[in-house]
Formats: sequence, C-alpha cells, structure tokens
Amino acid sequence: MRAALPFLPTAAVAVMLGAAAGGGALAQSKPPPLGAPGPQGGFPPPGATPAMKPPPLGAAPLGPAGAPPAAPARPPQVAGLPAAKPAPAPAGPPGPPGAPRDGMRPVASGTGFVVAPGRLLTNHHVADGCAEMRARAASGAEMRALVIAADRQRDLALLAVQGGGDPGPPLAFRGAPEIRRGESVVTYGFPLAGLLSSGPTLTTGEISALAGLGDNPRQFQISAPVQPGNSGGPLLDMSGHVAGVVVGKLNAQRVAQRTGDIPQNVNFAVKGGEAIAFLRRHGVEPRLADSAEPLRSAAEVGDIAHPSTVFLRCMR
Repeated sequence: MRAALPFLPTAAVAVMLGAAAGGGALAQSKPPPLGAPGPQGGFPPPGATPAMKPPPLGAAPLGPAGAPPAAPARPPQVAGLPAAKPAPAPAGPPGPPGAPRDGMRPVASGTGFVVAPGRLLTNHHVADGCAEMRARAASGAEMRALVIAADRQRDLALLAVQGGGDPGPPLAFRGAPEIRRGESVVTYGFPLAGLLSSGPTLTTGEISALAGLGDNPRQFQISAPVQPGNSGGPLLDMSGHVAGVVVGKLNAQRVAQRTGDIPQNVNFAVKGGEAIAFLRRHGVEPRLADSAEPLRSAAEVGDIAHPSTVFLRCMR
C-alpha cells in the first residue's frame, strides 16, 4: 500500500495556549500537527494544537486560546491533493467583537478573499464541517457567512455573506498570459494570527513549479512562506492579480524522517484557473485583470489585497 504523502493544509484550530503543536501545516520540532492563526481584534489569544486531520500529513491549525487541547487528529489519505478536514478543538470564551450566539464557539480559523459582491473564496478544508463562518473584514466589520458551494477535490469553498454586510471590493484574477516558473508572487493572510500579529501578514516568493505535490496539475508549488491560518488566502502576482489560492505546505519533519533531508519553502497554492472555473460553475463571474497593468512593489500588492482579504473563523 502506498504511504500517504506529507502534505499539510494551512488552516488553524482553536486550542489552549501552550498545548503541544505538531507537524501540521507548520514545520516544527515536535511530531504532531500544528495549529494556526488565532483570532485577533478582541478574539481570544491563540494557541497551538492539531486541527484538520493532520499528524504526519493533513492540515495543521492553531487558534484561539483558553480551551482544552483538541483530540488527536488523524491524517487524511492524500495522493497529490489533500483531503484535509478540520478536526475541531473546543475553544475558550470568545472576545466581545465576535461573541458567538446560540452556544457556538470558534474551532478553527483561516483566510478568505472577496471574489464578487457578498461572495468570499477560501479552501474547502477551512469551512468543512462548520455550522457557519464568521468573517472579519479589513474595516473591522464582523459578518456571518454560509458555504454555498464546495469542491473537496480542488479544496475550494464559496461563501455567501449574510445580512447585507460588505466584506470589501472583489479582487481581480490574472488573465493571460499564464504565470511562469520563477515569477514573483505575494501571499496575504492571517497566519498564527493572535500569536504573531493581530493583522494580516504578507510574504513574498516565486512560482517554483507548475504542479503540486505528486505532480498535481491543479496546484502550483511556491516558495513564499505560509503557516497555519494562511489557508484560503490569495496568491497574487506582482500586478496585484490573483494567481492562486494558498492551500498548504510540505510537512518538512515527515520528509526529513523518510529522507534525512529537510526541505525548505515547499508550499502549494490552487491555480487561479481552477478557482475561476469553480466560481463560474457556481454562478459567479470573477473579475479578470487587464494583462497590460504594470508591475508593482510587494508593498503595493499588499495595499491591493488588504481591503479584500478577510479573517475567517469556523463556528460550531
């Protein structure tokens, strides 16, 4: 039987601060999976813990503090594409801004971005199994969002904002020409949110390969650093156009155990073309960028992404 590949989706789960983080979506010195971003802006502080079915491979999340450690996550069967599924961990009492109703609590977190008025795109593994999602826009506004379409194979989910909230302006997707190996890219999202920063984080890197883990044609391999909580965030080219959706990273510890070598900066994103096709199948016509737009600095690309990128919490 072929062993599952060491792929780690980068979503995050809520847990007690100080709980052991494993080899989840974060490369760490400890074996279990690792958790990712915790709430910010009034949400409980973050902690580390296993989250989406993660140990050796699977997604690794980190999240709010003040909760008992999550039950051990079991690794998903992966063969080129992650079948990551959040393994919820109870969270502690939430902060005032996003105070849960009806007894629901945040159990995981990730990133999403606006693709049409009132519509958000994220990873399937970020929203899977959630009673509802809570989105915090760049403006600080809190809003509810429900999953209206999902594709487990491509690891994409479409959310509809409830109650007429405005999550921000839609980002434009890159049109022709297709992105090439070696092109610079930017990620924007909420990794280890309550632990590292209460705001979004920007990282830079390049397109390393035009296929993902196991030669997966639906993904890019990227060198831009990603951590738990980056899942579902935009991967942008240097004109500020969406080139992909951040999805996960290689489990460096697992690979080192098998090969004796520690891989560096081996991360993955769903290709923009896959995201565009997914949106169109579900009635959303995304904005396509003008290929003639100029190249910008990473800081300018971050300025474009900022008003359209949201912090997501999975509520149960």
